[in-house]
Amino acid sequence: MEIPISFNRFSRVLMTPLGMGRRHSRVTLTPDHMEARLGWAFRATVPRSSITGAVAQAGRVLSLGAHGWRGRWLVNGANSGLVTITIDPPARARVLGVPVRLRELTVSVAVPSDLVGALAVQ
Repeated sequence: MEIPISFNRFSRVLMTPLGMGRRHSRVTLTPDHMEARLGWAFRATVPRSSITGAVAQAGRVLSLGAHGWRGRWLVNGANSGLVTITIDPPARARVLGVPVRLRELTVSVAVPSDLVGALAVQ
């Protein structure tokens, strides 16, 4: 199952020419893994057994792109429609090719309840 990362107009115009647009950005769910991508800027593969929770966030964020610190990463193309996924044990991800630890991932999707529901089914 593929769930695209959502983009607002500003980020679509900015990120698409940089190779981080809708065509290259998604959350892919298989029975064993979840993969999150934001073009070449961010990539994570997480075993489904390590996903301990997924919660839709009602708030908005100001920043766009892939950024984080100390295991908490925000990967988004829109300011709303956010889902926070908790991971334990932490998984490995790559940001600009640099390996990082991932214990919490927040992504922007068009319909947050679709991603939350899909992650709840194991």
